[in-house]
Amino acid sequence: MSDAAGNSVTLRFLAAPTDVGHSGSVDAGTVLEWVDKAAYAAAVGWAKSYCVTAYVGNIHFTDPVNSGDMVEVASTIVYTGRSSMHIHTVVNSRDPKGGPETMHSQCMVIFVAVGPDGKPIPVPQFEPSTPAEIEQRDHALARIEVREQIVNAMNAQEYTDAGTAERVVLRFMASPTDVNWGGKVHGGIVMKWIDEAAYVCASRYCGKDTVAVFSGGVRFYRPLLIGHIVEVEARLVYTGAKGMHIAVHVRSGDPKTGELNLTTYCLTVMVARDETGTAVPIPAWVPVSDEDVKLHAHARELLEIRGRAPGNRLPDHLTKLAGS
Repeated sequence: MSDAAGNSVTLRFLAAPTDVGHSGSVDAGTVLEWVDKAAYAAAVGWAKSYCVTAYVGNIHFTDPVNSGDMVEVASTIVYTGRSSMHIHTVVNSRDPKGGPETMHSQCMVIFVAVGPDGKPIPVPQFEPSTPAEIEQRDHALARIEVREQIVNAMNAQEYTDAGTAERVVLRFMASPTDVNWGGKVHGGIVMKWIDEAAYVCASRYCGKDTVAVFSGGVRFYRPLLIGHIVEVEARLVYTGAKGMHIAVHVRSGDPKTGELNLTTYCLTVMVARDETGTAVPIPAWVPVSDEDVKLHAHARELLEIRGRAPGNRLPDHLTKLAGS
């Protein structure tokens, strides 16, 4: 459903049993896939051209979404650059039999309109006209500098075999079922892979069931094509009293060459849960190698940068070291 102004799209559907993942409810990766689809619909409707995911901002996962819940994903364009569209997306769900609606998560998604040659093309400019639209536009503008600082900090880091922390690498081929409407693997599928790799890494480290509570700075560098070899590397870089900060890199390339290029990067925070679903303390990770120390400091730097943006603070028990 689109609004009369043409800058907003809302998807409504029932969460299916097939949406339930390892957590017993709908996994964070599936929620991110929904976010990407709704934001894509808003972007394409506004630009009247094919669009690609460029960035997904910080998103907190709060109450779980369960099979059978009525889900509503609303995406609204709040700011446009020359070829980019900043789209505020909110995910709500409720029992279809009745009861209150809960806001599970919200984030800013940036799409870029591209032409047939894959290069960015101009989009119509969005002009806010109500106090609420102006506030959302200003909120988007305030986050641009913080986002650039996050991207620069991420780009400055090196990940090699010198690291000693828990590390997981998943490898597979991108299949036709992963394709989006433009013939590429859509961002939502990539984010689902990120969540899966982070889950394996965090669960292996703490020996417990884990679930994502935060995903930040999902940066898309280049398209991922059907038939490409995909490598998803997840590495522990920091632990709070309960939160495990997992850096995830997605690389892909033509299997005929064997060369893999970075396509996506993000940082995910996972927590361990007991039988009741309550977050529990996890063992503190102590950096050993020089690379460990640098990545540990990098994770702290990202937390400090994100703290400068409105509404981005993570709970202390996810960030502060055990005993601090």
